[in-house]
Amino acid sequence: MTSPGRTERLVLPGVLTAEQAAHTVAAIAAEQRPDGAIPWFRGHHLDPWDHVEAAMALDAAGEHTRAEAAYRWLAAHQNSDGSWYAAYADGAADEPTDRGRETNFVAYAAVGVWHHYLATGDDAFLDRMWPTVYAAVEFVLQLQQPGGQIGWKREDPEDGGIDRTEALLTGCSSIHQALRCALAIAEHREEPQPDWELAVGLLGHAIRSHPERFADKSRYSMDWYYPVLGGAVTGAAAKERIEERWDDFVVPGLGVRCVLPNPWVTGGESCELALALWVMGESDRAVEILQWIQHLRAENGLYWTGYVFEDRAVWPEELTTWTAGSLLLAAAALGGDEATTAVFGGERLPVGLEPDCCTQP
Repeated sequence: MTSPGRTERLVLPGVLTAEQAAHTVAAIAAEQRPDGAIPWFRGHHLDPWDHVEAAMALDAAGEHTRAEAAYRWLAAHQNSDGSWYAAYADGAADEPTDRGRETNFVAYAAVGVWHHYLATGDDAFLDRMWPTVYAAVEFVLQLQQPGGQIGWKREDPEDGGIDRTEALLTGCSSIHQALRCALAIAEHREEPQPDWELAVGLLGHAIRSHPERFADKSRYSMDWYYPVLGGAVTGAAAKERIEERWDDFVVPGLGVRCVLPNPWVTGGESCELALALWVMGESDRAVEILQWIQHLRAENGLYWTGYVFEDRAVWPEELTTWTAGSLLLAAAALGGDEATTAVFGGERLPVGLEPDCCTQP
């Protein structure tokens, strides 16, 4: 088990003791395969976004060797076009169970790679992963539309590889963060990427100013807070956005709804909202959210995905590495972990360039 001494920075009153944090880290590590893959749980599938989220949590806890193994798995399974499939079976063959290639899943590798570098200072790792990040970003930007928004996914190549140009606000907000991390990697390597700078500028402008360019998923809490979490909406606009729908999604004492009108709070959404609140400078409310969801903590240190409060029932009955990972990352940000605060706080991440059409009144 991870030593409690390595998880002191994850301690939050009413959320995690050092021993509890160590227990949670060990539980994620127990689900990681010897080849580095981190499925939702053993026997279930792996998706690239949640795999990276869990790897970032391992880095936040000081488990850098395990995190690096997760990125080696990612590099080894990248498709020739720079993408990854949306889901892989948990098995020796890693057979895809969903052959769609979702842009936000592909882009998120850049967040994890930059986070690992900031946590370790390992330039050799960054050198090895740069081709992986570069190819992933180039794939994603193939689906960017003239308005800045980025299409959801490219379908199975066996079905013609058709692009789904419908843009999702949550996914694009996550991509916004990922492109800024990719630019940070490029700047560190002194390999300027002006096309990426324009792409992130256009995307940020679309998220802030053109909601009509995205599919209407306003029933989902992620569409509410992700523009803040992904760094596109900041300052007074971020506070206004969060306050506007707080009562719609937040269930005091229990957590954050996933989707309206369902009486279902979920650990992942709750932890991500806590991260967004921290980004806004509202640490007290962030800690309170994390305290509420401790009813989802299981004896093995992982967390149930969600809870249907009208039925007083855990649902689905699954303990996921990514739910635990999101909690550890929120705790790490609140505890001042440098790598985690850098990738989510964003003060030192490149902001991109908005074209003249977006900056003029």
